[in-house]
Amino acid sequence: MSFFRSLGRSIRLAGMFAVAGTELLVKRPATREARADWLHRFAARAIRGLEIEVDVTGTFPERGAVISNHLSYLDIVVFAALHPCVFVSKAELQTVPMLGWMTTMAGTVYVARGHGGSAAKARSGMQAAADAGLPVVFFPEGTTTNGSGLLKFHSGLLAQAMGSGMSITAAYIQYSLGAGNQATVADDVCYWGDAKMLPHIFKLLGLRGLRAEVRFAERPIKFSSDGADRKAAAMEAQAAVAALGSSRVEERLATAQDWTSQSS
Repeated sequence: MSFFRSLGRSIRLAGMFAVAGTELLVKRPATREARADWLHRFAARAIRGLEIEVDVTGTFPERGAVISNHLSYLDIVVFAALHPCVFVSKAELQTVPMLGWMTTMAGTVYVARGHGGSAAKARSGMQAAADAGLPVVFFPEGTTTNGSGLLKFHSGLLAQAMGSGMSITAAYIQYSLGAGNQATVADDVCYWGDAKMLPHIFKLLGLRGLRAEVRFAERPIKFSSDGADRKAAAMEAQAAVAALGSSRVEERLATAQDWTSQSS
């Protein structure tokens, strides 16, 4: 990590927030479509401005729900940069510096676990997004990890999406770093454990060759039931996301083997 690279990109990012804020004040997007499009443009500019390479396999669904593993606050920026969408997230996201403001202005549906009415709020928000022709994105693990494996999927949001008649497509996101970094993806890109938000963001901004890889399933998940068995649905959803991660590992191994064969 370079201190001066972090500082320069921090200044650049602050400028992007200023431009995005001005755009909000001037255009005052009132519909879900307009707010989602505003977030999409802002996120795409941020990805380009911070020199993050994004490699996508498959297609972001135009409608329905997208579920993915969850590694970092950066996941939200990456998905938003790919396509206008609405996020469903835990209420704590509102307190994240900069990102909380951005997602709130974009119409994110916040859900507070254990609070009465959360399920109804989630379903209502998902339905409103569907009515507006927007895909919904959420992370069934419910928290971020270091990428070493998937946590058990929570069934609540899945049940609400299925109950709304939404198709659910699996996605998988992972990150890599270019040569010359003394940092690691697990500690310096993934945001988990007792990491502190602002120092983590500052360090991430100084990384070189940061690359995000997103893989979308070819078709929505075909559940064995209509969602009545929430536990089974959560397990099937987790298996679908895990399969995308496994296929990426297999491709990398095959590529490495091809390279070894050619060089021998």
